[in-house]
Amino acid sequence: MLVSLELTGAHIGAESLDPNGITSGIPVDRAISLTFSHPISKPSISGAVSLNDDQAPVEFSTNLLSDNKTLTITVAGTLKTSTIYELEIHDSLEASDGSSFSGTVFRFETVRGTLRVTEASIPGSDTTRTSRIQHVPTAFQASLSFNLPLDETTFQEAITMTGPAVSPLAFELGNNGQTVTIKTTTALAPLTPYTLRISDKLKGSNGENFAGKNQMFYSAVDETPAFPALSEEALLTKVQHQTFRYFWDFAHPVSGLSRERNTSGNTVTIGGSGFGVMALIVGVERGFITRQEAITRWNKIVDFLASADRFHGVWPHWMNGETGKTIPFSTKDNGGDLVETAFMIQGLLTVKAYLDDQAPEEQMLINKITALWEAVEWDWYTKDNGHVLYWHWSPNYGWEMNLPIQGYNESLIVYVLAAASPTHAIDKNVYDTGWARNGDIKNGNSYYQQTLPLGKELGGPLFFAHYSFLGLDPRNLTDKYANYWEQNQAHSLINQAYCLQNPKGFIGYSDLVWGLTASDNHNGYSAHSPTNDLGVITPTAALSSFPYTPDASMKALQFFYYKLGDKLWGEYGFYDAFNITEYWYADSYLAIDQGPIILMIENHRTGLLWDLFMQNQEVRNGLDRLEFNY
Repeated sequence: MLVSLELTGAHIGAESLDPNGITSGIPVDRAISLTFSHPISKPSISGAVSLNDDQAPVEFSTNLLSDNKTLTITVAGTLKTSTIYELEIHDSLEASDGSSFSGTVFRFETVRGTLRVTEASIPGSDTTRTSRIQHVPTAFQASLSFNLPLDETTFQEAITMTGPAVSPLAFELGNNGQTVTIKTTTALAPLTPYTLRISDKLKGSNGENFAGKNQMFYSAVDETPAFPALSEEALLTKVQHQTFRYFWDFAHPVSGLSRERNTSGNTVTIGGSGFGVMALIVGVERGFITRQEAITRWNKIVDFLASADRFHGVWPHWMNGETGKTIPFSTKDNGGDLVETAFMIQGLLTVKAYLDDQAPEEQMLINKITALWEAVEWDWYTKDNGHVLYWHWSPNYGWEMNLPIQGYNESLIVYVLAAASPTHAIDKNVYDTGWARNGDIKNGNSYYQQTLPLGKELGGPLFFAHYSFLGLDPRNLTDKYANYWEQNQAHSLINQAYCLQNPKGFIGYSDLVWGLTASDNHNGYSAHSPTNDLGVITPTAALSSFPYTPDASMKALQFFYYKLGDKLWGEYGFYDAFNITEYWYADSYLAIDQGPIILMIENHRTGLLWDLFMQNQEVRNGLDRLEFNY
């Protein structure tokens, strides 16, 4: 005996249908689900189900689920809002075993419904790891699909775009009124953030409400070059020449030293000025200035340094370019800065090697440089003959800054010069115990298939590979701790590979846009690195790594110049930094960032500064004392 087929449940979305009245509050865009006690005979479905509103039959499709016990009814499009429907399941419906259904009728009333986006696309775009939308074509077009037909009269007020110089939007409706295509009537600005806003003023064709939605995105780069094409060699020369002007045209008129930054007034920086005196050598050799002009400027600088504040032969980080008096870098940092002084001495010794001791004027300048070099009391900065050099000493605060110079960072040159001093040399155990921490300086881990011999996780900011090696030649430099060419090359390649991976999903990072190091940023200043990544790219990072990563650095240079030149190139070369994600481009220049660009590009091209610095016999004696091979 066959058991009759019974209906055990009827739902539209989450709402249950009641056969004994009109079920209200039914959504317009949900499928109808009918569950039965037995599997349904598929052939019996046709003609056994009907759906009508108060005017006409409704078109739908059916499907069987859950071992054929659940029949779903999907309306073509959506139901009408605020409408009473009648769903009838006729007695012609049968189970697969032949049992019959007695038939039933449901009546339900739809609500107004809610308008929702069901699909959105911007052709040509992609997303970062953190779901930021990027590479949106400047000929903007977006397609939005909704669950319900739209009221076209609400587009102009409801759909807007914000961003620089946004043009009026054009709209095209399709897909039975459920898809709108949005276009701008003029091109977007390249590499720029925009926000597409859809307010709650957007309505469905039957008055359905929309909650509102905003979507930020970033336009693509402009492939049109910002400047006429140059050969690679001509471009390198142009960058060196334009950057050189910071140290020549913008030098302090009284002292000849380099201002800390382009807004520093009388504040000059010792380390950046050390880079600047080396840059004058490049200026002469590249024909930017004459040799006599350089000699005149070097004399001005050296004479000023001889009369400026010194603390056991060590200059402060900052000083007044008119008076030579110390300008505190911070409250207690108002005395000698050994690291900044080392950068200056590195520069002066390179100039000394460049000068001709057979020319009387140049011999006099050599003697002045020698006097400054021999006056630096490197050994005194071990703080009572300790086993590490200290960064700072103040006549007011003594050693209270208490910052030992130990590795691995930008300060290898300090220990090399301290060991090389003909008057105040340190012993090798200060290098081993202080700088190298008896071997704890070593890293040895692999990052992005690059083994990093020394230092911090992922290498730290990239200036570690630059400042000490403007004169100190890393090409064949080794000691028991590292091969320094391998160290700096690995550091640079890790920095680039990290930017290519872009784990934080910042806009613009690529194999062409890379370089994390200390610089200005959109919130101030920071030592940017893979472990301190704020989305800030600093041109000096990639450009000063030219000797280590020539191909990657050239690609970065060409992108910075040709693609970002309208935002990034100015009076003294490339501005300090930029952050595409924050739509921020610096208008600043910093001496410590501009100098390495000139010098390391020259070392890449000719090895000039490396060759000059390494000619100094006292430097070679210091390297021998520390048991370097070079």
